[in-house]
Amino acid sequence: MVSAAFKETQSLFTPVTVYSLLACATQFVVGYILAQIWGRKCSGTDRWVLVWLFYDAIVHITLEGPFVYMSLVGTVATSDNIFAELWKEYGKADERWLHSDPTIVSLELLTVVLDGILALVLVYAIVKDKHYRHFVQITLCVCELYGGWMTFCPDWLAGSPNLNTNHWLYLWIYLVFFNGVWVVVPGLLLWQSWLSLKRLHPSYQAPKKQK
Repeated sequence: MVSAAFKETQSLFTPVTVYSLLACATQFVVGYILAQIWGRKCSGTDRWVLVWLFYDAIVHITLEGPFVYMSLVGTVATSDNIFAELWKEYGKADERWLHSDPTIVSLELLTVVLDGILALVLVYAIVKDKHYRHFVQITLCVCELYGGWMTFCPDWLAGSPNLNTNHWLYLWIYLVFFNGVWVVVPGLLLWQSWLSLKRLHPSYQAPKKQK
């Protein structure tokens, strides 16, 4: 007999689930390819930063952008298109994304417009080795971390009524992994900026030899 756990896993992985995960993987692959093209002259570390930035911009513009539009003209739940199906899948883990929650839509407006632009500006700053690279990098990372905190903190304080943590797919993949990436990577980039700025301080530079 097929175990109950196996049947439950089968019910979780619908065609939309598979398409959604493949779409996320495709966005990452596109980001990786763009980073290799534009970051030929960059260091290995900065090339991986470019991978993240391209992926970040692609997600904000091509995935979260349609979410904002659907939420402003209606709701994801009442929309009928390929992007709505992707967000309805994520809505199984967090219902707020289905019904135009004001906090979520407000944050996503900021994310799509500001974070999307900042990610592309930072790509340019890294590729062209501009002096404002770390100013933009710190600003973007703080925005990403603020967005993550404000996405979940209000719901946590209310007892998490909209979060579905009963299934491992929704908890560990949709909620923890896909949101955790936007905490871990910005945190690492903030640390990179901290070290780079510290090296610029006179106290960390080699003293000049006196004549």
